[in-house]
Amino acid sequence: MTRAQKPFPPGRYPLVIVGSGPGALQASYFLRRHRIKHAVISADRGPGGMFRRFPFFDRLISWSKPFPPTDAGALAYERFDWNSLLSENPRHKGLVRKEMDGTSYFPRRSEMERGLVKFARLTNLKVRYGCEWQGTRRENGDYVLSTSHGEYTAPLVLFGIGVTEPWTPDIPGARRVVHYVDLKQPRDYAGKRILIIGKRNSGFETAHGLLPWASRIVMASPSPVTFSITARHPSAARAVYMQPYEDYVLGGGHYVLNAAPTAIEPTAGALRVHLEGTTESQSWVFEVDEVVGATGFQTPLKDLPDVGVTTFGHQRFPALTPFWESASAPGIYFVGSTSQGATGLKKYGRASNSGVVNGFRHNARVLAAHLATTRFGKEIPPTKVPRAGVPMHLLNCACEDGALWNQQAYLARVVELPSRGPGLDVGLQPLSHFLDSSDTQGVAVTVETDPEGVIRPVVYLRGTARCSEHALDTAPLLDFRTKANTAELRALVKGL
Repeated sequence: MTRAQKPFPPGRYPLVIVGSGPGALQASYFLRRHRIKHAVISADRGPGGMFRRFPFFDRLISWSKPFPPTDAGALAYERFDWNSLLSENPRHKGLVRKEMDGTSYFPRRSEMERGLVKFARLTNLKVRYGCEWQGTRRENGDYVLSTSHGEYTAPLVLFGIGVTEPWTPDIPGARRVVHYVDLKQPRDYAGKRILIIGKRNSGFETAHGLLPWASRIVMASPSPVTFSITARHPSAARAVYMQPYEDYVLGGGHYVLNAAPTAIEPTAGALRVHLEGTTESQSWVFEVDEVVGATGFQTPLKDLPDVGVTTFGHQRFPALTPFWESASAPGIYFVGSTSQGATGLKKYGRASNSGVVNGFRHNARVLAAHLATTRFGKEIPPTKVPRAGVPMHLLNCACEDGALWNQQAYLARVVELPSRGPGLDVGLQPLSHFLDSSDTQGVAVTVETDPEGVIRPVVYLRGTARCSEHALDTAPLLDFRTKANTAELRALVKGL
């Protein structure tokens, strides 16, 4: 296909999406469902985003159960498939799961990529591939994107650019660190002494991949290891990569240190790494053959700060409103892993799950509906719920809605309660937005895991004067539709 034959030639559009990873594809899918005209451009040669290359050692850290306890057409399906994109057509759901070979419920990178390619093909999503976004400027109230194919102009731009720019701490000798993105093949590390800077997912993934090859591996970073299974934090180390930690505990030649690297210098045929302990007052010096930086990534914003996009943290997350719009550059939105710039309430100190597919795919659905109603004048009729049926309706959502499980304490199912008549289910909303809006009475339900590890539904009531929070009881098999919860929720709704 020649450049002239590709979809979305340069020009003016109501909205432009930059990227073709899962966040951009999911946003385009739901915008199209709302009949919102838009263009999608991407520098890549095909769909998939980072999954065209990473994770380097093949296995994802998020799972899709090959044989889930419900079928793809059920509301609860997304609870058990964390990697497939959302669709309103059951035949287009669970596509990653269908690509899996059954050897693990953690998909391979290639299986994830094939699932995304199939989603784009079956849903007929159009993208102008090979079109690199190069810069941004403001002009007459619009944003102008300069690209390798020409200029695109739009009042609204959705960036699905990921958090993909390598970051290495500024220490003497840092240029000798090989970042995760530049790793060689595992067999190239055979018999070598390796020091890995970092003890989160990419650090443990690297250690896991090199464990059969390296003669010695030392992992070092200032903070102790946190595991997702206990911390329930999306950036904590996932159980799929825990073999290196077990090797360390059993004394198998793998070492885990709480220490900060202070200098890296060359020596005869090797590297000398200086470390300062952070949980004990001690210094170490190791001679190694290679230093690998599993030190994380930044957001590749290019010149977006020049048009007003503010950021925070060394990862340069854009500061976002609850609906993922730049807090300082109106009209610029972020989808995909960069949507974690909207921090939410951070209940129990935990961030959203917006850095991974199972979280941000739901954000894209909510954002598309929000743009449809606030920017394009579309009407999305709410679902009427008999007032007496509101308690059970909310409990059903808490049991089955995958969005509430994937985005705990972050997205909420909202039912507005006018002074008379039925309740109005207006769909999913960011919990922080629901609590900050006081124009109508309403009730919202979330699923939350408290600091003791108890999973339960939590109900939020919004009146015209104040909001209140009510944690309901859990249940052994997490079916919250008990008589006690129904009675309590009925009383709370009646109280409004």
